[in-house]
Amino acid sequence: MFAAERRQLILEMVRANGAVSLRELARVVQTSEVTVRRDVRALEAEGLLDRRHGGAVLPGGFTRESGFPQKSHLATAEKTAIADLAAGFVQEGEAIVVGAGTTTQELARRLARVPGLTVVTNSLLVAQALAHANRVEVVMTGGTLRGSNYALVGSGAEQSLQGLRVSRAFLSGSGLTAERGLSTSNMLSASVDRALVQAAAEVVVLADHTKLGSDTMFQTVPTDVITRLVTDDPPAHDDRAATELQALADQGVQIAVAGASGSAGGEAVPARQHPQQRRDVALPAPRRGQLPGSAGGLRAAAVLGEQSPGNERARVADLRRR
Repeated sequence: MFAAERRQLILEMVRANGAVSLRELARVVQTSEVTVRRDVRALEAEGLLDRRHGGAVLPGGFTRESGFPQKSHLATAEKTAIADLAAGFVQEGEAIVVGAGTTTQELARRLARVPGLTVVTNSLLVAQALAHANRVEVVMTGGTLRGSNYALVGSGAEQSLQGLRVSRAFLSGSGLTAERGLSTSNMLSASVDRALVQAAAEVVVLADHTKLGSDTMFQTVPTDVITRLVTDDPPAHDDRAATELQALADQGVQIAVAGASGSAGGEAVPARQHPQQRRDVALPAPRRGQLPGSAGGLRAAAVLGEQSPGNERARVADLRRR
């Protein structure tokens, strides 16, 4: 394929999807990420698109939201790895909320194997993934159906969450920065996500590396409310994504990084060796409405490539002895 043909195809993919990762572009045009990166730079110089962390977006600063058909084909390997790792943080008999999104849909497919689980969701896709799971109870919010992502939104959805209390919320979004936290491009979706957060003692964000550093219109979860980020291993050349991860860790967010091919045993895989692989931070006071003694209230460290939940308890005990 000639360079002009490659660049035209890249431009068409970005226009159709709003945002596309370099990995996905390289796969579609059947060339290396190095070549695709060169093409993206050339298209950016012409003002036809903007470069972002490990990908390309429509020009204009804030990315628009893609529909479900486009999202479901983006970063599929990364979403699978993130879902595998995130499922390891859910325990038998737990009550959780799961927001809308293609990554949370992948998580729901894995939660079907957790007995005694109660899942509250506003996503038809999440509910469908759990519909035939044995010993998993699914509770759906009310609301108005938003067809682009098969989610229930509006005042009906928000009111049905009032008075609810669960241990964890698993959410995705369109962008994540250390400055603003998680954000999305749709006002109604953002409002429901904020209601989901209010119902949970801990907040776990699922976001692949292409969303790191992207900022969209409506904030859903401020950084200081995020307990843990589950993400994938950024490409070695993506220094900006690594910088964003470090900035999130500096603000006390626990970072769990999964390899794109998945990680065995539900343990995090380090993105790469950082000068400081672990750094202890002060134990914060429980957040407003947080359950006493919850893992979010006993956050012991911001860890790149964090270990399993069992090792997290060991770190907390170690800090108590000091």
